[in-house]
Amino acid sequence: MRVLLGLALAAMLSAAALGAAVFYELRRPGPVLDAPVTITVTKGDRLADVARDLKERSILRFVLPLLAWARVTRQDRNIHYGEYVISTRQTPLELLARLTGKPDPPHPVTVPEGLSVREVVHLLADAGFGSEESFHCLLDDPEFLDAESLPAIGPEGYLFPDTYAFAREESPALILKTMIERFHEVSGAEFARRAAELGLTEHQAVTLASLVEEETAVPDERRLVAAVFVNRLRKGMPLQSDPTVLYGREGGDRRIRKKDLRRRTSHNTYTMVGLPPTPIANPGRAALEAAVDPAPVDYLYFVARGDGSHQFSDNLAAHNAAVAKYVLKR
Repeated sequence: MRVLLGLALAAMLSAAALGAAVFYELRRPGPVLDAPVTITVTKGDRLADVARDLKERSILRFVLPLLAWARVTRQDRNIHYGEYVISTRQTPLELLARLTGKPDPPHPVTVPEGLSVREVVHLLADAGFGSEESFHCLLDDPEFLDAESLPAIGPEGYLFPDTYAFAREESPALILKTMIERFHEVSGAEFARRAAELGLTEHQAVTLASLVEEETAVPDERRLVAAVFVNRLRKGMPLQSDPTVLYGREGGDRRIRKKDLRRRTSHNTYTMVGLPPTPIANPGRAALEAAVDPAPVDYLYFVARGDGSHQFSDNLAAHNAAVAKYVLKR
């Protein structure tokens, strides 16, 4: 009997000692950090996975006290997905409070209107959201394009320009999906319906919108530019859009020479009739709306005035006069 009592007492003392050790560790600050550390909790991560990551990155000394306390207090399933920047020493209790509270605000990134897919990918990579290769691998994958209801020919035109907010370590797939979903949300069924009324497919309308986006930054001119291109399409005239000549050109040279106008490329609308096979940029909402709602005018030509605006004409003689006035003098 005395032996059993002794064993029971020893067990109680051991349990008490273990409990005391656990409570001590729960309130003991972690190792000193040399620099802030970013922890990203993604969907599907368990607290045990996150705790091991914290230990491997020298933020947490021991995993078990944190997991045991979270299990006892039923907080082990309350962690939130997101990004957490740990900049100071924290106790396991403080870390658990962080992980079950609101994550840090995501990082904003603004994608301007008129960028090509290659330029968008460069912007995202430069902002720290992944390598350019990781984005291009997805955008070159036919299965990814099909899953996102994009044309097999490529994603150009469908990465919607907007301001987004992502965790720094967000997956490239989710980032691209978010931008593509935003495009579908903005365009919607109404865009396809109005495109059909003009005799265009949805893809052709997006392509037309990209030309509008690249040709003018003046809001009041977008529907006029769209009208010029629609009128030319109906007459079987080449669109002769300068930005299509530049599409795909490497480097920063944006000059257009006469030989460039004659060079046959996949998108040069001086050497082909009709729209290019793909958009030449990712158009914003205003350009998309203008493409399926061209102004009711008979214009067939426009020329830059040199101040950002354009002179529109409905016949070649008037256009040549405008060229002489605004271009040849320059």
